[in-house]
Amino acid sequence: MLVQIYSVGYMSGDPRISWYFAVHALFAGAMLALVLADNLLFLYFCWELVGLGSYLLIGFWFEKKAASEAAKKAFITTRLGDVGLLIGIILLFKATGTFHIPSIIHAAQEGAIAESTLMWSSLLLFLGAMGKSAQFPFHVWLPDAMEGPTPVSALIHAATMVVAGVYLIARMLPLLQMVPGFLTLVAIVGLFTFLFAGIIALVMTDIKKILAYSTISHLGLMILTLGSGGLAAAMFHLLVHGFSKALLFLGAGSVMHGMNGESDCWKMGGLRRNMSVTGITFLVGCLSLAGIVPLSGFFSKDEMLLSIYEGLGPIFLFITLVGVFLSSLYMIRLFCVIFIGEHRSEGAKSSHESPRVMTYPLVILAIFGTVLGILALPLPFGDFEGLGNFIDSKHHFHLSPWVTPLSLLIALAGLVIGYMCYGYPKISHHLVALRFGYLYKLTVSKFYIDELYQWIIDKIVLSAARFVSIFDRVVVNDTGVDGMGMSVLLSAFKVRLIQTGKLYNYGAAMGIGIFFMAVMWILVSN
Repeated sequence: MLVQIYSVGYMSGDPRISWYFAVHALFAGAMLALVLADNLLFLYFCWELVGLGSYLLIGFWFEKKAASEAAKKAFITTRLGDVGLLIGIILLFKATGTFHIPSIIHAAQEGAIAESTLMWSSLLLFLGAMGKSAQFPFHVWLPDAMEGPTPVSALIHAATMVVAGVYLIARMLPLLQMVPGFLTLVAIVGLFTFLFAGIIALVMTDIKKILAYSTISHLGLMILTLGSGGLAAAMFHLLVHGFSKALLFLGAGSVMHGMNGESDCWKMGGLRRNMSVTGITFLVGCLSLAGIVPLSGFFSKDEMLLSIYEGLGPIFLFITLVGVFLSSLYMIRLFCVIFIGEHRSEGAKSSHESPRVMTYPLVILAIFGTVLGILALPLPFGDFEGLGNFIDSKHHFHLSPWVTPLSLLIALAGLVIGYMCYGYPKISHHLVALRFGYLYKLTVSKFYIDELYQWIIDKIVLSAARFVSIFDRVVVNDTGVDGMGMSVLLSAFKVRLIQTGKLYNYGAAMGIGIFFMAVMWILVSN
C-alpha cells in the first residue's frame, strides 16, 4: 500500500499510469496467492504469474531499449530456474500422487519417496529458487531490472518477487533436510552470493544498482541461514529486509526525483541540506541493513549469525562476518556519497525535496525499520513470545554473549572506515580506480559474468542454433522430406514408362513372368 501511495507522486504525469497500477495490482495479487498456496501446482501457476507481472513492470517504459532488454533478460533468466522447478514438482507428484505440500512432506518423512527422487526433486526446486531469488549464477537479471520505475524496484526487488525463492526453500525445508548434505550445498551457494554481490556493491556508482547488489547479497544471507536450518531467523530477516530495502529504494527514487532523474551518486553530494526528510529516512534504512543497534536489522542479523554458528560451525560464521563488514561499508559509502560533503554538480545544487505523497511513505517505513526488532522479543503482557516462536514453535530469539558484540563491533568498524573514506571529499571512484587498477576494473565489470554469458550465447548457443538450422534444412527437409517426395516422383516417372499401351509388350512381359515363376517353382520343388 505504501508503494502504491508513493507511486501516485512518482508516476504522476505518466500517460500510462492506469496500466501501471493495473499491472501493479496483478503482481501483488499473484504474490499473495503464491504465499497462501498449499498446493505446488497452484504455487507454480502463481510463480509464473509473478514472473509475467515482473516482465511487464520492468519493461514498463519499453520505449527505452535498456528497459526492453532488461525485461527480456529477467524473463529468460528466471525461466531457466522455473523449468527446473516444474520438473521437480512433476517428480514429486509422480512419487506421491499429490501436489499438496503437507502431504508431500509427510510422504517423504514416511519414506514413501525414493532417495534418488528426493535428491533430484530437491535440486530442481532449489534451482527454481536460485533463479527467482537472483542467486549466483542467476543473479545477472536483477541489476538490469532497475530500468523499471523505482516503485517497481521497491516492490519487486525488495519485498516480494525476489524473496519468493527464499520463501520456497523455507516452505519445503522439511523436505530438503532429508537429503544428506543438501542444506550444506544451499549454505555454500548463499554464502558465495552474499560475499560476491557485496564486493560488487562496493564499486557501483548507480544508486539503484548499488541497492540491487545489496539485495542480491542479503538474499544470499537468507539462503545461507536456511542452509543452517535457521528458519525463524531467515524469515525474520526477510521481513526486516523487505521494509528496510523498500525504504532505501523509495528513498533512491526521491533522490532521483529531486535530481531530475540523475542516478549517478558521484554527481550528488550534500543533499542532506536540500532533502532532509529523505536523508534522515535513508540513513535509517542504511543503518538497519548494516545491523546497528537498536534498529530492526540488528536483531535479524544477530539471529542469523547465531543460527549459522550453531548449524554450520565457526568457519561459516567468520566468513559471514566478512560479508557483514562489507554490507556495513557499502551502506555508509552510499549514504555519504549522496548526502554528505559538498555538491558535486549543478543538479545537486538545485535539488529539492520530494512532495509529501512521496516522503510520508518514507517516514512510515523508517518507523517500521526502527521498531520492528521489538517483535523478536517476548512481550511483557499477553501470550506473544516473540516472532521466532511465532514462526517456529521450537525457536526463541536470544542474544549471544559473544556473537552479538562481535558482529556489532564489525558492523561499527565498517561504518567508521566507510565514513573516514567517504564522509569527507577525499576519495572518489576515480582515485580508487587509480589505486587498485586491474582489481577495481575486474570488480566494476562485475567479474565479467555478463560478458561470459554473452560469449556463451554468441559462440556456443547461436552456433549450435545455426548448425541445427542447417541440419534441419539440408538433412531433414531437403534430404528427408523433400528427398522422399522427389524419390516417389522419379520412381513414378520410371514405372510410368512400362505402360506403353501396346498388347504385344504386355504379352511378352506375361510370358517372361510365367517363365521365371516356373523356374522358381522347379528349383523350390527339387
